[in-house]
Amino acid sequence: MILVFVETDAGGVVEVSRETLTFSRGLAERAGGLPVHVVVIGDVPAGTTSQLAAQGVQRVHHAQDERLQAYSGAAWSAAVVDAARDGDARAVLAAGTPRGSEILAHTSVRLGVAMAANVVAIEAVSPLVVSRQVLGGSALEEMRLDDDVAVLTVAGHVVESAEVSDVTTPDVVTVAPNLRDGDLLTRVVRTDQGEPDQSGALASAHVVVGAGRGAGGRDGFEDLLELTDLLGGALGVSRVVTNLGWRPHHEQVGQTGSRIAPDLYIPCGISGAIQHWAGCSGAKTILAVNNDPEAPMVTKAHYAVIGDLHEVVPAINAEILRRRP
Repeated sequence: MILVFVETDAGGVVEVSRETLTFSRGLAERAGGLPVHVVVIGDVPAGTTSQLAAQGVQRVHHAQDERLQAYSGAAWSAAVVDAARDGDARAVLAAGTPRGSEILAHTSVRLGVAMAANVVAIEAVSPLVVSRQVLGGSALEEMRLDDDVAVLTVAGHVVESAEVSDVTTPDVVTVAPNLRDGDLLTRVVRTDQGEPDQSGALASAHVVVGAGRGAGGRDGFEDLLELTDLLGGALGVSRVVTNLGWRPHHEQVGQTGSRIAPDLYIPCGISGAIQHWAGCSGAKTILAVNNDPEAPMVTKAHYAVIGDLHEVVPAINAEILRRRP
């Protein structure tokens, strides 16, 4: 079987885990129609089982132990390893989030196998060969996984989450993982309230307007925000913009920000450094606005307008308003 570690929040299965399940179904089909199982740890939000059913999951391994209530990479990995061994897993996957990456790193060590991080495609299944993002997403590397169990994380937004047409309710098996004292040496002991995470709207937006150093300053976003509103999209910015304090961090796109995969991305005044490209390369169409025709973002974009964003963007806004009834 194919085993997937699934992350949940108050709404059930998080988006990147649903994407990973869709990716896993493709691997399972290419491997001869293997079943897809998942591991869920701790409390299960309402509606989670029906969401998993819609993703074609056949069995849910629900790990329950009061010691798992607080997150611990090693302890949670123990639950994943137990499920993998019990079901004779051919592959173990998770979304390439900080938590998914940490848990599968522990898992690969416990199983004594290699791990492939940030996988974007399956190239072959016998033996398993994957393509994965390296160098901040600026290049792809093929990696061969010869071990009996393949362990890999899936890069965010490389596939769209898709539900199956023939939905059946998965079996739910409650398991108590074999935890050792050493598994709990490092764990979350306290959670302090930080700034609200408002990056969800950006990651799920169908249209994103990007802004970089070319905005010119804290007061240089008025036209960009108007364009964002006209297109019903979200504003995304480069790291330099957040470092300068012009916009909040939750709007940052890139390796240390959000990874986006909109239908349309309009980066304005963004040079297109490797770290930013790692976060936006999943966009289906990129229309760059930049006064440098040799900027990396311009050379990689599907379309480009060469000019000052403070002249180009107001003209776009005016044309959109003119064409509206």
